[in-house]
Amino acid sequence: MMKTFFTRYLGIISIVFAIPIWQLIVRLSGLPKFILPSPLDVYLRFVTAVTDGSLLIHTGHTLLEILLGLFFGACFATILGYFLAKSRALEKILAPYLVASQAIPIVAVAPLLILWFGSGLAPKVLICALIVFFPVLVNTIVGVRAVPPALYDLMKALKATRWQILFKLELPASLPVLLGGLRIGATLSVIGAIVGELVNAKQGLGFLLKVGDFQYDTAMVFVAILMLITLALSLYGIVTLLEKKFLKWMK
Repeated sequence: MMKTFFTRYLGIISIVFAIPIWQLIVRLSGLPKFILPSPLDVYLRFVTAVTDGSLLIHTGHTLLEILLGLFFGACFATILGYFLAKSRALEKILAPYLVASQAIPIVAVAPLLILWFGSGLAPKVLICALIVFFPVLVNTIVGVRAVPPALYDLMKALKATRWQILFKLELPASLPVLLGGLRIGATLSVIGAIVGELVNAKQGLGFLLKVGDFQYDTAMVFVAILMLITLALSLYGIVTLLEKKFLKWMK
């Protein structure tokens, strides 16, 4: 029982031990607050940001970008990935462009997207969708192609329609791999949103990072980073819960 408890809450326990180590480093190093704030300084800055409402507003703005980017990126990647998995010819045509798109750093593309689409919500969502797109696409292709041919023969013998094969065979069989790609995409979506905000934004956690950096408010930078970590962990946890719900048949 005790072993199970420690295994389940190992992440939280590690955080509890990390905070006093952080405080000890601050005391022993003697660094000023604008270089390395203490956990108490970060907590007080967090309380101030929550109290004046700024943190909630900026977090909500970033979360909206993340959710929209994750949704559109995952949907488009899943649809295109399915067609690529079913057509080798289409894969050969598009593969050079898809691989080339991953060779270009998103940081290099972000200023162009801001220039083309303005400084509003659209370019941030697009950047987020682009960074989510590739891992979900690859996992969709792998998942669909991993369906055993014998199961296709069985569905054909049962005179299943194209839609029945899709929803009763291909989707359930590829769901484990697809959700694995979605887990990766969920964490990467946070990076995509922040890249867009760091390039040009007046709202969001990326904006708070820039403001904290310019004003030497390092505690605010830590608060923004911790909120980003919280968002990434939350999205990862939600996808994990979806896996447990939809993959019960695998246990």
